[in-house]
Amino acid sequence: MKAQNVALKDKEYLNPQEAIKHWNLSNRKFYSFLKKGPYSFIAYYGTRKLILRAAFDKYLIENPRIREELTNGIRKNSKRF
Repeated sequence: MKAQNVALKDKEYLNPQEAIKHWNLSNRKFYSFLKKGPYSFIAYYGTRKLILRAAFDKYLIENPRIREELTNGIRKNSKRF
């Protein structure tokens, strides 16, 4: 039996690496963010953390500043040296 290749946008649960890819997040910033506390969009499968896609989407919409902080790349307001 072959594993199905499901698009990230169609998955209900994403592992952290898939979440980073789906939302174009910084690897380091996202893992640091996950360590900071219990979040309602995290589900556990044994010891593995899974991100509930719909709940995390809602969280990012309600917290645009956090999304900007977690995003890969340079922020609009940052100074370049």
